[in-house]
Amino acid sequence: MDQFTINLLFVGASFALYIGIAIWARAGSTSEFYAAGRGVHPVTNGMATAADWMSAASFISMAGLIAFTGYDNSSFLMGWTGGYVLLALLLAPYLRKFGKYTVSEFIGDRFYSPTARVVAVICLIVASTTYVIGQMTGVGVAFGRFLEVSNTAGLLIGACVVFAYAVFGGMKGVTYTQVAQYCVLITAYTIPAIFISLQLTGNPIPALGLFGEHAASGEPLLAKLDAIVTELGFKEYTMHHADTFNMVLFTLSLMIGTAGLPHVIMRFFTVPKVADARWSAGWTLVFIALLYLTAPAVGAMARLNITEMMWPNGTNAEPVSTTMIEEDASYDWMATWQKTGLLAFEDKNGDGKIAYFNDKNPEMVAKMEAAGWGSENELTKFNRDILVLANPEIANLPGWVIGLVAAGGLAAALSTAAGLLLAISSAVSHDLIKGSINPNISEKGELMSARVAMAVAIAVATYLGLNPPGFAAQTVALAFGLAAASIFPALMMGIFTKVNNKGAVAGMLAGLIVTLIYIFLHKGWFFIPGTNSFSDADPLLGTVKSTSFGAIGAMVNFAVAYFVSKSSEPIPTEIEELVESVRIPRGAGAAQDH
Repeated sequence: MDQFTINLLFVGASFALYIGIAIWARAGSTSEFYAAGRGVHPVTNGMATAADWMSAASFISMAGLIAFTGYDNSSFLMGWTGGYVLLALLLAPYLRKFGKYTVSEFIGDRFYSPTARVVAVICLIVASTTYVIGQMTGVGVAFGRFLEVSNTAGLLIGACVVFAYAVFGGMKGVTYTQVAQYCVLITAYTIPAIFISLQLTGNPIPALGLFGEHAASGEPLLAKLDAIVTELGFKEYTMHHADTFNMVLFTLSLMIGTAGLPHVIMRFFTVPKVADARWSAGWTLVFIALLYLTAPAVGAMARLNITEMMWPNGTNAEPVSTTMIEEDASYDWMATWQKTGLLAFEDKNGDGKIAYFNDKNPEMVAKMEAAGWGSENELTKFNRDILVLANPEIANLPGWVIGLVAAGGLAAALSTAAGLLLAISSAVSHDLIKGSINPNISEKGELMSARVAMAVAIAVATYLGLNPPGFAAQTVALAFGLAAASIFPALMMGIFTKVNNKGAVAGMLAGLIVTLIYIFLHKGWFFIPGTNSFSDADPLLGTVKSTSFGAIGAMVNFAVAYFVSKSSEPIPTEIEELVESVRIPRGAGAAQDH
């Protein structure tokens, strides 16, 4: 059986499973559509939340970004994991206790203002739409390779699948679909990692193999990797080279952006009790850790494999020949991925070799010229988003593993896309239409408006996914920055402070606008290529990149909200009592001195 048929079997079977579950768990009421009837078990919710959380950025893109940068991109791991801890401890239980369906509804009621609710909807839609672009990018990459179709066709197929199970199933259908998707994606991620760890280190646990010995050389794996990349003119893999200030801001932006993501917060509205929200948060951390402890090993081992394939006899010998790439079966993955346009190589000096090195390093260029391999890197393109998907092929793993990874990559992208689209449709139907435009709309009408809103959101996300502003993880990082600057401060102030409605509205608008402008200045207005005035290589404010600005936007939000609130009237007594009831458990008395 050829690889294409195997891929079709794995992907087709997984899609049939998702759609079957959606039909079985079809939402029949707004409560089931928005919050799965509040009857989801904490373990089930933990698994579904993990799938919702571990998007295409985690599965497809993160290991690739770590692989080609090393330690400096560990901020993705620290920011996303740390942010989830913030969410679990500071927000999830309190928001579940409040007992509403959506984040915007909490903000509208807490800040006793329809305007605050509408502004929250706008913030949610902007952040979630940017996030969906990253998921659709991942869908296009996965389909482009494994179903051997164009990126455009891949996006359209993925959009149809999401439409089939998200529009009809709602939160109830999405929840149980995401449980299945978690099982698929975690299996697909860990099995290749175990194979590769065994090949390189003899240890079946990738996280331990990363710090073990390289079987072929007897040296520590990371020392071997450091040596080979520095011999080719790249920076040491395990050392910190980036600007520390920007790295701290970026990590903080990812952390607080995580805690402000509406589609993840909504998952905690689906459990029966407040205690269940805490338990499901703990289970989610367990399920997330299975992938996040493996990702650094996947990145490092893949980088070593790729580098050794480009220099099969060592960096002091000859680079790989074009003849070897064409005739040796172990290099078939290069020709396959070259067809997608996401991998490219070119024999620029006509010597029959493909020399891979850092041509931005003058010393390395001089060394390569002296050896006769030319002055330019001939591995001209290696899209970071393909690394995890190509990893089984690079390591010459069996065809069924490659098919499993295809299904896993699509599960990761589609599960998060469904959660985000549900958050967008809930905001439009429940918060905008029912909350502001037509409060007397029937439950049937509200359900229909939610489904129409989701269909429109899918169309917009698919269109924007054709021209993303960066790799999947970079695009997602922009969405986290927007959530950090707009939604997280409002939630924190709503639970733990006495900021009033005017302060909340002013803060959300200030944080969102200043962050959006900074991103558009660097990524192009509305992400249209060529309309940017700066780049992340040469940012507007010192070393602060567009992906890191969310932390500054959050500070602007907090500051504006505080000063506007202080200069206007205090919050009403009933709202103050509401905040106290959400934050302090009922029946808790004052502390006694015994």
